[in-house]
Amino acid sequence: MSCQKTEESIHGYLDGELDLARSLEVEQHMEQCEVCAIAYRNQTALRSAFKDSCLYHSAPARLEKRIRSSLRREAKSEVGRRSFGWNWLPVGVGLAFVLLMALVIWRAMPGLRPNGDELLAQGITSDHVRSLQTPGHLTDVLSSDQHTVKPWFDGKVDFAPPVKDFASQGFRLYGGRLEYLNNKTVATLIYQRRLHYINLYIWPAEQGGSTSEVTTQRQGYNLIHWTSSGMNYWAISDLNNVELHEFASLVQQGQ
Repeated sequence: MSCQKTEESIHGYLDGELDLARSLEVEQHMEQCEVCAIAYRNQTALRSAFKDSCLYHSAPARLEKRIRSSLRREAKSEVGRRSFGWNWLPVGVGLAFVLLMALVIWRAMPGLRPNGDELLAQGITSDHVRSLQTPGHLTDVLSSDQHTVKPWFDGKVDFAPPVKDFASQGFRLYGGRLEYLNNKTVATLIYQRRLHYINLYIWPAEQGGSTSEVTTQRQGYNLIHWTSSGMNYWAISDLNNVELHEFASLVQQGQ
C-alpha cells in the first residue's frame, strides 16, 4: 500500500470503517513508514484533544451576581409598569427563587462534582495526549533494555519502580520519563504494541494492600488502574480493552 492510499485510509481506520484486510494493510504500511505512523499518531492525538474537558468552561462565579442584579432590576421594572399591574412581581420573585435554589442544590450535591479518581483520570489522559503530541516528550530515556531504564530513575524518584520488558508477549518496553501528577512525581514507563503506545504511571500507594483492576474510558482512551505491592498503577492507551487488560495482567505477574 502506498503512502497516498494510507493517508486516504487513516480516517476510515480510526473510525473502524475499514474491513479487516484493509485495516491490516494500513497497519503493516505504518509499521514500515514512520511518516505515515506520525500522521496516524497526530490524528489520534488531535481527535482526543478536541474531547478534552479543558476546552469547556463553566460559568464564572460573577455570573451569580449578574443574575441576582438582573432579576432585581427586572422586578423593579415590572413594579413600575402600572399597565401590566402587580401580577408580574410574583413571577420575577419566583424565577429568582428557582435560580437561587438550583444554585444551592448544585453546590450541595457532591455527585455533580468529579471525585479524586475522576480528576486523576482526566489528568492522566491529558498527559498521555500531550506525550503523543509534543515531539520528544514521550520519553526521557529511550531504551528497550530494562537494565537501562530502571537505573535511570535512581535519584529522580524516592522509590524503585518495577521495570520489565514484555517484548516476547507483544508489549515492547519503549522507554521511561518523569511526570508530575496528583501533586507528586511519578515514574512513567512507555510500552509499544504495534502502532499503539501505552503509558504506565507508577507511584507509591498511601495505604498497603492491593486493589482489583478498575477500568474506565476518557476521550476515546482506555484506562486501567490498580494497587499492588504498595504501588499505584495507571495504564492508558488507545488499545482495545482486551489487549490493555492483557498488558495489565503481565505487569501484575511481573511484580
